[in-house]
Amino acid sequence: MGGAGSEAVLDIRGLRYAVGGRTLLDGVGLRVAGGESVAVIGPSGSGKSTLLGCALGLVRPSGGSVRVAGADITTMRARALERHRSRHLGVVFQSGELLPELTPVENVALAALLAGRRPGPAYEEAGRLLAELGVPASEIATAHLSGGERQRTALARALVNEPSVLLADEPTGALDAAARDTVCDLLFGLPRRRGCALVVVTHDAEVAGRADRTFELSRAHLVPRPARSRA
Repeated sequence: MGGAGSEAVLDIRGLRYAVGGRTLLDGVGLRVAGGESVAVIGPSGSGKSTLLGCALGLVRPSGGSVRVAGADITTMRARALERHRSRHLGVVFQSGELLPELTPVENVALAALLAGRRPGPAYEEAGRLLAELGVPASEIATAHLSGGERQRTALARALVNEPSVLLADEPTGALDAAARDTVCDLLFGLPRRRGCALVVVTHDAEVAGRADRTFELSRAHLVPRPARSRA
């Protein structure tokens, strides 16, 4: 369930997916409210990225529903899905998936431009977000940034269209300990500051411990884990 008294902006019910005779998701359900963070842990190959792909509409499940901001994306046609995704979903991948030849502001503004925003407001918002996330203003290509700066740029890109749901796939997996902690501080602070729902999939128990709730994807089922002490 989502936070008490809050409506789920991500509502996954009865999700099923199998490939190559192997069931990765078997009746999986997950509800996340705006302002709440959830972590999903599990070993490589357990289906964590598949679950995220279903939530993004990039993987079509064989059963169940995925409602994002009130609409079931599993029934949408491609163009409607693209519009809904750009309006309501942001995503951060382990490697950032940025265009290395572009500057940070160009990478972030591009996501806004593709969503239909005008160039002036797109670049203005991109610069504001990068400054907020501590990425230095420069004309340097993104390829020359540090790992932590690239992930903060990826965060800015994911946030530029003010998504209802932010998804992160191993967002700290390629970072050293110091950069990991900085990115985690930013990432897990976003739900309360921006009101979005956050779902992070990770193999790192320390990262997962930052979330409001943690689940383990085990044998194709999503199992709640006990809350960790925050003392």
